Amino acid sequence: MGSAFAINHQILRTQPSTMSLHHITWRATASGLADETVVADALAWLIDDVEAVEIERTTSYHGSEIHMIEAKTSRKGPALKALARLGAGNLQTIIDEIDQRLDEANTIHFRLDFNALINGEAHLAPPGNGPTVKGQTKVQVFPGQEGRGEAIASLHAAIEIANRTQQ
Repeated sequence: MGSAFAINHQILRTQPSTMSLHHITWRATASGLADETVVADALAWLIDDVEAVEIERTTSYHGSEIHMIEAKTSRKGPALKALARLGAGNLQTIIDEIDQRLDEANTIHFRLDFNALINGEAHLAPPGNGPTVKGQTKVQVFPGQEGRGEAIASLHAAIEIANRTQQ
């Protein structure tokens, strides 16, 4: 009886049933002439936390002023909700393109159209098509789990949240 318990205990410890994210990060750059607070507000909407947004004022290589705006959360629940802000359609596109978007460190990469985001809309940006907001989220993968499968499961969980919040 003792060995059966040990086997069941081992299975529970090596196969966690919940998928989650380590973090989600959004990054944008605005020129020194732009109103960086508008960009910061857009990132705060994405991450649903004004306090998670940081603005760094610096100069470019050529000397002009630029603002680097970043929003990040390392809390699992808020990270998944922030990912859901992309909407079910965008999330399904990321699933469809997962082999191009997931790197070897189990981080999913995506870009949003900068101007659409400023207007309150989240649209995935096609490569090389104007200014973007960079997004990335690291998927939590435990030993014995496959990164691609966990990424897709996390994206499906975000789609469920997105669909619930639309209703």
